[in-house]
Amino acid sequence: MSRPRKLAHPLYQLLIEEHIDSFNSQKAQFLTSAPINLQGADLRGLNLRGLDAKGLDLRDAYLRSCDLRGIDFRDALLEGASLNRAKISGCYFAHNLSAEEIIMSLTAGTRLRCDIK
Repeated sequence: MSRPRKLAHPLYQLLIEEHIDSFNSQKAQFLTSAPINLQGADLRGLNLRGLDAKGLDLRDAYLRSCDLRGIDFRDALLEGASLNRAKISGCYFAHNLSAEEIIMSLTAGTRLRCDIK
């Protein structure tokens, strides 16, 4: 398991400054056939409400104490991410992520494990 890290990606800079509208509008410039790589990102304590998570690779991201309310994560990669103490009401998660995994991550800080089907 990797430690959370600061990234040099310009979209990451918008996230840590909580400029979510700017992130969403500039995201299209970086989308290719592969997801936008934010693997291992340190996003602790941020207000990310309104984030368009479609096409984001958030594997191993550290989302401790983030405000994630209302975000649709169905088309984002979350394997290994930690949601400890995050606010997640109204979030959508992928079908391969069980409620038990989400609860364990919220309460104990475990990394999310997605079912492979």
